[in-house]
Amino acid sequence: MTTDAEGMRELLDSGALTDGLVERMGIEVTEASAERVVGRMPVEGNRQPFGLLHGGASCVLAETLGSIGSTVHAQGFGRVAVGIEINATHHRSALEGHVTGVATPVHLGRTLATWDITITDDQGRKVCTSRLTCMLRDAPQ
Repeated sequence: MTTDAEGMRELLDSGALTDGLVERMGIEVTEASAERVVGRMPVEGNRQPFGLLHGGASCVLAETLGSIGSTVHAQGFGRVAVGIEINATHHRSALEGHVTGVATPVHLGRTLATWDITITDDQGRKVCTSRLTCMLRDAPQ
């Protein structure tokens, strides 16, 4: 793995960071670096029984973006990132369209990385704020 833009794009395109749940949720990562990660997710298909965006879906988007940023940071010194804590505050509901998450680092160390993630709707209104902490571990052999 490399930390340059081309290497990150190859990693994202390979599905190594975005398959499984991310694919089922319809998450698209549009920007990824150790300084900022941006992605979006449709509300359709990610609703709770009352027709609102499911709070858990917001958490999946937040953890995805923060984990990708942590991975970009960790790969610079041969480590991998695993989430150890996430919290979220839901400010308003989203009914349609997409939500967009922007993750920015709070702390990037050798053993921990912490990110603030803000999720907004198509009108730019804040839907959710989240904080994710990842542990950075030695890469498996």
